[in-house]
Amino acid sequence: MVELCCMSTNAQKDLTPVVPRKFRSVFFMLVACFALWGLLNNMTDNLVPAFETIFGIKPSESAGVQISFYGAYAVLAIFAAMMVEEFSYRTGVLAGLGFYILGALIYIPACIAQNFDLYLLGIFILAGGLSILETSCNPYVLSLGPEKTAVRRLNFAQAFNPLGSLAGIFLAKYAILANLQGNSKAVQLFWVCVPYVGLISVAAVIWFFFVRLKPSDDSTEQAEHDDSMKTGLSKPVMIGLYMLCIAVPIAILVLINMLCENPGIWGSMVCQLLFVMVGPFVFTLLLRNYRNMLCELLSLPRYWMGVVAQFFYVGVQIAAWTWLNKYCCKQLGLESDVAATYYLISLILFIACRWVATYYMKKFNPANMMSLFALVAIACCAGTMYLPSDVLFSVGGLPFSANIICLILISGGMSLMFPTIYGIALGGLNSRIVKLGAAGLIMAILGGAIITPWMGSIIESSESIWFSLVPGFDSTWDAALKTSDQAVRASFIVPAICFSVVLLYSLIFRKPTTSSDK
Repeated sequence: MVELCCMSTNAQKDLTPVVPRKFRSVFFMLVACFALWGLLNNMTDNLVPAFETIFGIKPSESAGVQISFYGAYAVLAIFAAMMVEEFSYRTGVLAGLGFYILGALIYIPACIAQNFDLYLLGIFILAGGLSILETSCNPYVLSLGPEKTAVRRLNFAQAFNPLGSLAGIFLAKYAILANLQGNSKAVQLFWVCVPYVGLISVAAVIWFFFVRLKPSDDSTEQAEHDDSMKTGLSKPVMIGLYMLCIAVPIAILVLINMLCENPGIWGSMVCQLLFVMVGPFVFTLLLRNYRNMLCELLSLPRYWMGVVAQFFYVGVQIAAWTWLNKYCCKQLGLESDVAATYYLISLILFIACRWVATYYMKKFNPANMMSLFALVAIACCAGTMYLPSDVLFSVGGLPFSANIICLILISGGMSLMFPTIYGIALGGLNSRIVKLGAAGLIMAILGGAIITPWMGSIIESSESIWFSLVPGFDSTWDAALKTSDQAVRASFIVPAICFSVVLLYSLIFRKPTTSSDK
């Protein structure tokens, strides 16, 4: 049994529990949410090669999975922050779980119809729920007890997120990828649905718990809310206004595609997503309090450059992990389910390096550490591009070459970047604007929807301008994998560029907040 009542070593022993007894049932249900979105985030990365195989589509088209998933985070992040500010954390949790259940249920008709676009709709709605959950659960956990134990409480809850991530990789490997070979399209799509639909039962249990939660059991939920910043809008009006701001650009896009035989750039999922992103900004500008907060945030270089750095970091994390499977398949001649093992190894390294980096942040400047990690990651990208694929050794029948080792080490370089950028960008912000500022950093997850297809477009190309960077490698087209050795190697220039942006940010803002940042 996990001991929640940690003792301090001061002159007098501190008997304050990390989680007060009356909040423990709420806390454990929130911990389940942390594990749930960690599981779903990492399971989704493996849907890209799965759908590519099932539907016989190109890498740039299969990247629509990531565009839908991380695009939903961007579209709903501001709404989630405002929902928590205006109403309650509990409302945010209920909305997030509800969106997840609805999105997962859409997988069923998508499987029956064998329709890729219907899957993308389900993924978008499901991920929108996860966006609301992430925005709601972190501050909710902080509110469940005394302020002096809040950090320990949140760290304890977050420890279950990577456990969910590992579970997601195993589910994808053994429930989805392992059933792609030798089965009909209907059977393959059935196994895609099984884990997502099966997890509805878990989400439903948590949802009903919070529906039945009494106010007396959740009395601290609104303790830190600043009523002066609220708009006073009712739930139906606020939700309706936000949905209207999203629906208008979507309706415009539908009309363009209906009226134009060749919609040009408007036929691109990325351009469509960016256009829909206008909606949340319009919504923010319509509300005076939030408009003032947005203007204040945009006047702070440390903040808005942090959002840019987070955009490129999240982009490189999602892109590198998404195309890791294809790289391993091409370089080592493996099947997708076997190649997924390298993803598992990369994630374990990512988690281990994050824990080690967190420990050493007590001794070293986090920004300087991030600079070092970014340099290591850039060097590993170069190794992934240029080192040979000759097998150096095998572990349990799993081959390792110099370039594959560099590919795995990229994950170690990424490990500390998200929380470090997050902390630097929000450092010194007025508490009045922190929630909207945090929403902006969550919106930066949009990078996963933009960078992933960019990298995919290089992988699927037979004549890319980036090929000049790797001139000595084989350009023979692999019809089965829809790529070439030269293409998968050249594509890792994209992660190198992204890490360079993070490196620049860490060098510019390596010192604590100063007046010049304001």
